[in-house]
Amino acid sequence: MDVTSDAGAPWLVVGLGNPGPDYAMNRHNVGFMVADLLAERVGGKFKRAGKAQAQLLEGRIGPPGPGSRRVVVAKPMSYMNLSGGPVNALRDFYKVPVANIVAIHDELDIDYGVLRLKLGGGDNGHNGLKSMTKVMGSDYHRVRFGIGRPPGRMQVADFVLKDFAAAERKELDYFVDRAADAVECLVIDGLERAQSTYNS
Repeated sequence: MDVTSDAGAPWLVVGLGNPGPDYAMNRHNVGFMVADLLAERVGGKFKRAGKAQAQLLEGRIGPPGPGSRRVVVAKPMSYMNLSGGPVNALRDFYKVPVANIVAIHDELDIDYGVLRLKLGGGDNGHNGLKSMTKVMGSDYHRVRFGIGRPPGRMQVADFVLKDFAAAERKELDYFVDRAADAVECLVIDGLERAQSTYNS
């Protein structure tokens, strides 16, 4: 299923995570990591978006000219389980169709580093997605970054709020870079192309 939306409308690319240095390298914060890299590529720094309770950066993705796309890269600062409020406020302010929203998030049911892109669907217990879906429906894009399941009897909540393990960190930069590539491909070339290239 590919997107047909207003070509002039901006895209809203949302990295999901928790604010503050204590959470910065948690598995649950991989959405923030990808958003930070996208911001570097766009060329600018995040600024605080007043009432929206988010950090954001406006710019363009893609080659200069008609092939580029207007984009707002955002990181909600409301904590994961309240992500929907800031995202919805930004959606309203920038007049973004729901089909032009991309959520980047950690995914337990996918092996570490594996990507899956899709449009719509359930939240699979992810509180950030649950909050977004509650306020705007489920018909937004997801870039799902695999973190795998917790080992042994570790609780899911403990696992996602722990930093990536040393062995995982060796490849983390590569996987974050690949996820940023996937977001750019989705925004510029559409879901079908991005899925065929990055769904591994």
